[in-house]
Amino acid sequence: MIILTGDDLNLSDIISVARHNEKIKIADSAKKKIKKAREHVDELVEKGDVVYGITTGFGKFSDKKISPGEVLKLQENLIKSHAVGTGEALPLEVVRAMILLRINNLAKGYSGIRLKIINQLVKLLNENIVPWVPEQGSVGASGDLVPLAHIVLVIMGEGKAYYKGDLLTGEKALEKANLSKVELVSKEGLALINGTQMMAALGSIALYDSQKLMRYADYALALSLEGLNGITSAFDSDIHKLRAHPGQVKSAEVVRNLTKESNLAVYNHEERVQDSYTLRCAPQVHGASRDAVNHVKDIINREINSVTDNPLLFPEKDKVISGGNFHGQPLALGLDYLAMAVSEIGNISERRVARLVDGSLNNGLEMFLTPHGGLNSGYMIAQYTAASIVAENKVLANPASTDSIPTSANQEDHVSMGSISARKLRDIVANVEKVLAIEFIVAAQGVDLRTDSPLKDLGKGSKIIYKIIREKIDQLKEDRILYPEVEEMRKVIQKDLISKKINNL
Repeated sequence: MIILTGDDLNLSDIISVARHNEKIKIADSAKKKIKKAREHVDELVEKGDVVYGITTGFGKFSDKKISPGEVLKLQENLIKSHAVGTGEALPLEVVRAMILLRINNLAKGYSGIRLKIINQLVKLLNENIVPWVPEQGSVGASGDLVPLAHIVLVIMGEGKAYYKGDLLTGEKALEKANLSKVELVSKEGLALINGTQMMAALGSIALYDSQKLMRYADYALALSLEGLNGITSAFDSDIHKLRAHPGQVKSAEVVRNLTKESNLAVYNHEERVQDSYTLRCAPQVHGASRDAVNHVKDIINREINSVTDNPLLFPEKDKVISGGNFHGQPLALGLDYLAMAVSEIGNISERRVARLVDGSLNNGLEMFLTPHGGLNSGYMIAQYTAASIVAENKVLANPASTDSIPTSANQEDHVSMGSISARKLRDIVANVEKVLAIEFIVAAQGVDLRTDSPLKDLGKGSKIIYKIIREKIDQLKEDRILYPEVEEMRKVIQKDLISKKINNL
């Protein structure tokens, strides 16, 4: 059970709820703040004060005063009019993360929503009712209005939701879980949809997976170094201490530990003084991406415990302030940066694959790593696949945050496009998993062709990696269908099977 205070949610909590259906509840301390803010809203409505989104319209209609008798209709209309999403549905784990992040935002007690409504969102998660949310429609300011509106439709008994594997109407999903639909009152519609929870949800999950990819990039590098009879002096700590970027130092350390006691990857080579950049400069490249991941982790950690809706209430000071905390620029820039960093991991991985399969570059191995070339193509086309994925990533890595198209009749005249940054990042992460999967398979084949005794000649950690691969995928002795093997190796990455075996090195 994860207790939400609004202040201390972390990445592991998000994954536990999004992927593993961990239950949640609101902390008692948060309930007090929620109730106090709601009382403040009721006072404002009763006095008839002009307050954005409570007694006025939205966006360009902020100058339109809403009569007391129309305040409830205003909230219903807001949700219905903003549910204009299109495209493919977001993955269920992303929608669950969105709901969790929205609850955590509201739990901080600055939004003026009733506890009853927040509890309904809690029940959605705990009963595993997952709204159907199209992925297109958000411009990342005023937050992720469109996708969040699709979530709110469900608690109103509208829209669509998944329940026990079936896609049902929102009303039917609530009915099957013995939940009643709710009616929104003043301020609640705006409090539910004004914020960055779609881009933060996508970004959090992608960040979690990116952290894993940084480890697996080093694991694949170590095995490729073995297969290519590489030179390990480039990983000597004395070099890396002189530059001292944390990610670079860590990457070199990981590879040193994995290749320790290796007979294949050697400190000095009799015939070569140095390796190509894809091996020799790998700690610098991998390390820069590691550092980017850690930078974005700081951004995400701040964002998931921030208040990102509007207007915000300060009951103790009797203030309501209309500002711009919903603007997604911090996330948009960070997620674009992370997209470039992860894309580069795939880029250098593909270059190592290309070197492994090229008989003129792989330091004495057979062309395309097949003993009977001509009759067999070996891993020739595996490199094609990696190259095509890397080319796709180069397009996806172009930033979305540098674009802005004004909305709401130029009232909202600069937007972040952060939801697009987040969606592209998700695709890049999935693509790099595939490229690394190919590198692992090809590197293991290189090792098999390099030595008759892999488990004797490999380094302390490399032999563990090799063994895990060979438990799933046999050495390639003649051509066979390879795509299931790439997916099998991708599952090894997704399930983090290697880290669990080498953590004690």
